[in-house]
Amino acid sequence: MAVSHAQPGEVIDVRPLGAGLATAKTSTLLKTEKVEVIRLVMAAGKVLAAHKARGEITVHCLEGKLTFTALGQTHELTAGQLLYLPAGEPHSVQCLEDASFLLTILLGT
Repeated sequence: MAVSHAQPGEVIDVRPLGAGLATAKTSTLLKTEKVEVIRLVMAAGKVLAAHKARGEITVHCLEGKLTFTALGQTHELTAGQLLYLPAGEPHSVQCLEDASFLLTILLGT
């Protein structure tokens, strides 16, 4: 079965999950040749080891708290904060509280 992604003109709900956060799963909301938008859901204590993305990225924290390490700095992100990184920049993530965030990857020009 093919994974369903948003279609042009479709509205996507990205509000905080609140009480549903504990049982929510990470999901790809939108995927085209040039952009991918993923809602990542992480439990407190989870770590994503250092890795690189194929394109430029933004990370928009929707709820919870996480630390994001890149460019020689560690930033704490909370609800409403957004971070940008250039393509290929190594980064890691540590979840301090149950959290969800939007990861946008720009894949081409």
